[in-house]
Amino acid sequence: MDPRLTSELTPELKDIVSEIESHARNLGLDFFPTIFEMVDYQQMSEIAAYGGFPTRYPHWRFGMEYERIAKSYEYGLSLIYEMVINNDPCYAYLLRSNSIVDQKTVIAHVYGHCDFFKNNYCFSHTNRKMLDEMANHGSRVRRYIEEVGHDEVESFIDICLSLENLIDQHGPHIRREYKPKDKDNYDESLVSPDKLPVPKLPSLRGYMEGYINPDSYVKEQQAKVILEKEKEKKFPESSIRDVLKFLLDFAPLNSWQRDVLSIVREEAYYFAPQGQTKIMNEGWAVYWHSKILTQLVLKDSEVIDYCDHYAGVVQMSGQRLNPYKLGVEMMRHIEKRWNKGQFGLEYTLCDDPQVRRNWNKNTNKGMEKLFEIRKYHNDITFLDEFLDEDFCEDAQLFTWVQDRRSGQAIIHDRDFKTIKRDLLDSMTNFGQPIIDVVDGNYRNRGELLLRHKHQGKDLKIDWAVETLKNIFKIWNRPVNIATIIESEGKVIHYDGAEPRIEKGINIESY
Repeated sequence: MDPRLTSELTPELKDIVSEIESHARNLGLDFFPTIFEMVDYQQMSEIAAYGGFPTRYPHWRFGMEYERIAKSYEYGLSLIYEMVINNDPCYAYLLRSNSIVDQKTVIAHVYGHCDFFKNNYCFSHTNRKMLDEMANHGSRVRRYIEEVGHDEVESFIDICLSLENLIDQHGPHIRREYKPKDKDNYDESLVSPDKLPVPKLPSLRGYMEGYINPDSYVKEQQAKVILEKEKEKKFPESSIRDVLKFLLDFAPLNSWQRDVLSIVREEAYYFAPQGQTKIMNEGWAVYWHSKILTQLVLKDSEVIDYCDHYAGVVQMSGQRLNPYKLGVEMMRHIEKRWNKGQFGLEYTLCDDPQVRRNWNKNTNKGMEKLFEIRKYHNDITFLDEFLDEDFCEDAQLFTWVQDRRSGQAIIHDRDFKTIKRDLLDSMTNFGQPIIDVVDGNYRNRGELLLRHKHQGKDLKIDWAVETLKNIFKIWNRPVNIATIIESEGKVIHYDGAEPRIEKGINIESY
C-alpha cells in the first residue's frame, strides 16, 4: 500500500490524541512516540493483510488474506478498528468510519500496546526499525524476481513460508551457539599425546625408537586419530531448535535463495513475541483503555456507546478463547489480589475458602504488581503463575469437546487442573509440535534427521510428510524425522519418492 494514501488526523482527533497521551503517561505508561494515520476500510484491509505493515514483499498469500478480510467486512462478519506496529516510532492506523467514541477507545488501546511493546522482555530483541526493514525485504525480493523469474522466486517463498514456524522462539534470549565440524583444523594441544592410541611401527631395540617412529611421524598419526574421532562425532554435537538457521548455514542454497530464507526467518522472529504474549498484550491494552476512558476521558453522553463497544470486545464464545476477555480479567484479578494482600506463603497455605475470599490486608500493591508482570512475563508464565482456582471458578472456565453424534460442542470438564493444563498445552510453542535438528549426516550419508519432542500428541502424518517434502527441496538430500506414533518409536523417511515409515526405533537414542 502506498503510505501517501493515508491522511492526517482532523484537529479534533489531534486534540483527543494529545489528551489521551498525557493521561497515559501520567498513569505510568511508557511508550515510543506514536504516529496515527487515518485510513478507509479498504486500506485497513490491505495493511492487515500485510501483517500491519504498509508494504511487504510480493506474494500471493497477502492477496488471499486481503480478499478474506475484505469479504468478511462486506458480509458484516468482522470489523478491524485499529492496527499498530511494534516500531520506534510506533505507527497506528485509525479507521475513518469509526465514531468519536470508537476513536477514543482505539487511541487509548494503542497506547497500551505501545507501552507493552517497549517494556515487555519478549520484545526486547525485536528490530525497532522493522517498518524500514520490511520495505528493504520487499525491494530485495522484487530484484530477485526480475533476475530469476517470478514463478521460481514465488515457489521458493512458498517453501520457506511453510517452514517459518521451525524457529527457536526463545533463541533471542538464550545463547545457544553451535559450531560445525571442521575437518581441516584441529588443536593437537587439546589431546595429551600419551593418552592417544597412536599406531606406531614396531622397534625391536629401544634405542631405535627415535629413528623408526620420529616425532614428525608420531604427530602425523596423532592428527589422523583426531580426525577420525571428529568423524565419529555427531553433527551437530547437540540438537538445534532453530531449523531455519541450520538450513541457512548448511543447506546447498544459492545466494538469492539463502537471502529469501533469511528474510522469512527474520520476519518470523519479529512476529514471534506477539504470539507469545497475545493474552497479556491484549489484556494490558484493554485494561488501560478502559481505565483511561471511564475515569478521565469519556463524556457522560458517550458512556453507553463505549459500554456497547466494550461488550463486543470482551464477549466470550463457548468454543473459542477470547484473549481480550481472559487477559483483562486476569489483570483485574491480580490487581485485586495484590491490593488485598492475597499472596505470600500464609495466603497460599490457607485452605479455608471463606477466609481466602475475605482476606484483606490493604497492601495496595496491585498496580506495582501489574507493571512487574507486564515487564517480565509471557502468556505461558503469566497463566502458569497467576491462573488459580479462584479465578477459574469466578470466570466459569471449562474445557469442551465435539460431540460425535450431534456435532455440537459440549462441556467436558470444569476441573481446575485440567483447564490449566489444556490451556498451557495449547500455548506451548504456539500449539505446534516442537522439532529439533539432531543429525546433519544421518547414516553417514548426508541425510538430515529431525526429532519430534513427543508431548502426548502424535504428529499428523500427512502434515509431517508435506513438511519433509519442503525441507527436502532445500536440503537436496533425504530427510527424516524421529517421532512416536501409537506409542512406538518410528522414523518417517522422505527421499523424493514415496515416504516410508521405519518402525522399532529407539527415539531416545537421538
